[in-house]
Amino acid sequence: MQLSGILDARMKSLMSKIRREPVWLPAGSAARGRIPAALRPWLLETSSLTERLQACCRKKFRVRLLQLGWQRPMHNERPLVGARDREYALVRHVHLMCGSHPWVFARTVIPLQTMRGAQRQLAYLGERPLGALLFADHTVRRGAVEIARITPDHGLYHTALGGDRSGQDAIWGRRSLFYFGVRPLLVSEIFLPAHRRQACMET
Repeated sequence: MQLSGILDARMKSLMSKIRREPVWLPAGSAARGRIPAALRPWLLETSSLTERLQACCRKKFRVRLLQLGWQRPMHNERPLVGARDREYALVRHVHLMCGSHPWVFARTVIPLQTMRGAQRQLAYLGERPLGALLFADHTVRRGAVEIARITPDHGLYHTALGGDRSGQDAIWGRRSLFYFGVRPLLVSEIFLPAHRRQACMET
């Protein structure tokens, strides 16, 4: 294959990956009008989602660790966490559970430069909630909230749902950067289709 053909193939592969990522928009954008009414206060909330879920689910709330390991961030995550194309970050996937039911899928991207000093503990959270750590530290600063409508065309949709084949056309998520000084980490929270939580989330 000639060089131009190789470059074309690589470009097509790159564009395919980018198309498979959700489009994240500022929370104040016009897209918020499409958010289901029951989810709107949760997606636009700037306080701790962990605390709100704990209040909603009470003693049944828990965190289930799904994955923890080093991988390349997604294309639209790399500029946010300051990662170059070939750089790896620590990526943590969890379900925020009410009893045996997953309500929220959370993805945390932690670049290597953030894991210094006291922040090394981020690699050893296990099934402790990250939100409890972030919101208890008054030196941590939170960036703006972005929201996305995540469809079956997006890889993140299938990662979040795992083996769930609910047939739901779209799910919604939010993400924001948190800063330890100038060192960032990115937290994305995807609300899963779970009819059992509906009454609680509408309150």
